Amino acid sequence: MATKTESIEIDSVTASALKTRAAERGVSVSQLVSELVPLAIDDPAIAELDRRWAEIESGKATVAHNDVERWLKTWGTADFKPWPGR
Repeated sequence: MATKTESIEIDSVTASALKTRAAERGVSVSQLVSELVPLAIDDPAIAELDRRWAEIESGKATVAHNDVERWLKTWGTADFKPWPGR
């Protein structure tokens, strides 16, 4: 039975990385991707990112970049404090 295939466009850097990784494992790129996709789909971290993105798209308030940057610059200093509300 013939398997139906489809082409998906990706950037050359990603294609090169996939080819290299597949070669290291001794499998085709399509085999490598078919092994990785279920991990990405079922990964709780991906689900959490999807949940957070949905909040952003729904208009829920986000933190301004400048505020995050200012807070990150305190890491490792005497001025560091946990993020407010956490």
